[in-house]
Amino acid sequence: MGRITSRVGAGPIVALAVLLAAPALAQAPAGSPPLPPPRPADVPAAPEAPTLAVPAPDPAPLPPERPADLPAPQAMPAPAEIVPDDAGCLRRLEKLGAKAQPHPPLASGLCGAARPLTLTELPDGLGLTPAATLTCTAAEALARWSTEVRVLGERHLGAAPKAIRISTSYECRGQNHDPDAKLSEHAFANGVDVMGFEFSGRAPVTVGDTREGSPEAVFAAALRARACGFFRTVLGPGSDAAHGNHLHLDERERPAGHRLCQ
Repeated sequence: MGRITSRVGAGPIVALAVLLAAPALAQAPAGSPPLPPPRPADVPAAPEAPTLAVPAPDPAPLPPERPADLPAPQAMPAPAEIVPDDAGCLRRLEKLGAKAQPHPPLASGLCGAARPLTLTELPDGLGLTPAATLTCTAAEALARWSTEVRVLGERHLGAAPKAIRISTSYECRGQNHDPDAKLSEHAFANGVDVMGFEFSGRAPVTVGDTREGSPEAVFAAALRARACGFFRTVLGPGSDAAHGNHLHLDERERPAGHRLCQ
């Protein structure tokens, strides 16, 4: 009789537990995975992955130290300025009897001369009207030619000239005054234009203004021919229209020593 009572009492208890759990089961969303259990406080954290050290590249080797007894390298000398031997030229002018003074350097664009001279008088007291600004090379050529001019004057006219009359020596311009032409030797103080010759006791002789066959014409032709032995360029009446009234004399250098004598 006691066993029957205990079995009957257990049934109502189980049924009551099922009824109490039903609402909680109904609130849980279907298909949601269960949450993981909380992490115990005494579980150590996972160790971090070790960092591999990358070795730095070796520095470039330094050059060996300079021996104490090795002399220091000498600095290269600066290139010397190339200038003509004007000292020798000036001595030759002085021996010829010409008078000249150094002129300040000339510079105007592409024109100019590093060491020009002012030539005021030619050998044997032969005047130069006006004074010429020339390189020493051109001045020496003019001085040497002038000694021939005196001899030719005495031979053909019975009198030596007292002065040579010129127009242009240094002038920054193109050939024949053409601004588009190649620079004239006048632009480098390397040329001179002779206009005529003055005498004492007789009329002057003007280049390009002599009567054909006259003593003056013979004199002018002879001194022009002699000029070709002293200057690299000689132009005058008959060469072209630009040189119809003067002799152009210059020292332009040409290949193989070629001279232009017209």
